Amino acid sequence: MTLPPFFEDYTRRLMGPSLYEKLIESLGQDAPASIRLNPFKPIIPEQEQILNADIRQASRVPWCDTGLILPNRPNFTFDPLLHAGLYYVQESSSMFISEVLRQLVHEPVAMLDLCAAPGGKTTATRAALPEGSLLFTNEPMKLRASILSENVQKFGHSDVIVTNNYPKDYRKAGQLFDIILADVPCSGEGMFRKDPNAIDEWSSQNVEKCTALQRSIIEDIWPCLREGGLLVYSTCTFNAHENEENVNWIAQNLGADFVQLEIPDEWNIAGSLIDSNPVYRFIPGLTPGEGLFTAVLRKHGESENILKKACKATIKATECKRSKGKRSVSAPSVDIAKTTSWLKDNFTIINEEDCIKAIPKWWTPMYNRIKTSLHVIHAGVKMGYIKGRDVVPDISLALSTALNTSAFPCAELTYADALNYLRKEAVTLNAGVPRGIVIVTYRQQPLGFVKNIGNRANNLYPQEWKIKTSHLPSHDHFII
Repeated sequence: MTLPPFFEDYTRRLMGPSLYEKLIESLGQDAPASIRLNPFKPIIPEQEQILNADIRQASRVPWCDTGLILPNRPNFTFDPLLHAGLYYVQESSSMFISEVLRQLVHEPVAMLDLCAAPGGKTTATRAALPEGSLLFTNEPMKLRASILSENVQKFGHSDVIVTNNYPKDYRKAGQLFDIILADVPCSGEGMFRKDPNAIDEWSSQNVEKCTALQRSIIEDIWPCLREGGLLVYSTCTFNAHENEENVNWIAQNLGADFVQLEIPDEWNIAGSLIDSNPVYRFIPGLTPGEGLFTAVLRKHGESENILKKACKATIKATECKRSKGKRSVSAPSVDIAKTTSWLKDNFTIINEEDCIKAIPKWWTPMYNRIKTSLHVIHAGVKMGYIKGRDVVPDISLALSTALNTSAFPCAELTYADALNYLRKEAVTLNAGVPRGIVIVTYRQQPLGFVKNIGNRANNLYPQEWKIKTSHLPSHDHFII
């Protein structure tokens, strides 16, 4: 690996010779593969005996209870359970957000993941937050936002809102949060081992641009953090300009105090390289994953938990509107009410331009307010869309943990048929499967819907999500 001379010189001086040599040695080795299990979609106990050998030999990620470091790197694409949302492929350092939230958050909160695509930290965050929390997750770039939305839907938790906005849009909307995670765009030095293109794109000028951009992003979103709220600032880079210097600037210019975490020495997480402020550095050679910097700051002042305030408003609104009905339906010829039986939990059913959404009732008023000022691309559960006099169920419903599986007949697929389904190819169901909408499963985990018309089944898997390669592994290829 050939690194830019300016990077080598600066980083050696910043880290010192000993730590720098450990970093360089580690960058010459293969990056370890790691996954994070979805606690809301556990493996069925009867199937634990067929767990892949890679899982049996995996080591735990110290700062994430559901994180596993694998002994080798499999081809994840051909595992149907990845597409079912049972796990997420994420490098281990980035799972640290789980430990941050475990230590600091002990009641439901309203939280924003500001720069969230592709969704690793978002799904780790949702898994770590107390139940009853509401997570906004945002990505400014349209294409990346669609990938974020896909991964959120596969994860399956309904208390998530996905938006495609810039930080200034949130400021204009006036939405406040108890916690903001800002994994800001950076020069990507921590990705040199994982992505060789990061080396080609690196320059000292880009470091300067990133430093300024990061400050601008935090300055734009700062009014959306309530007084006394927490900012979790992170990058995947090594230099101090984008890390220590930026969080010091935030503390001094925007008004915040550093928050100390309790970190065991055996985790080998490094501290600040320029001062004594509590920050957390993951450096290859010390920790198993890629480079990561994290700092937690508490905004000066005190104010009420945003979610508590929102819930009070919800109760008041519910009392005022109780006599006006619970659903918004613009197509009376379609029986929208029947979709309530498709879910296990308490939702408001909303028809928005022939797309049927289920929004958890406790945050429906907040959703109705923010959807007029933010570009919401996913919220709650997308139930389906209206086609003629029917509602055709959506993949979001099939993958949701709120799905009432008894609402539809289920058909178990073989490994080969599961891959065909995920390629959006034809699948053949057993003769005894009823006609109509059917949930197809693999190892009893929902993959999506088909419409069984007898001699064949129409594949309802989203075109944009399908596996694009036609290669078929010679044997069942699963990770868990």
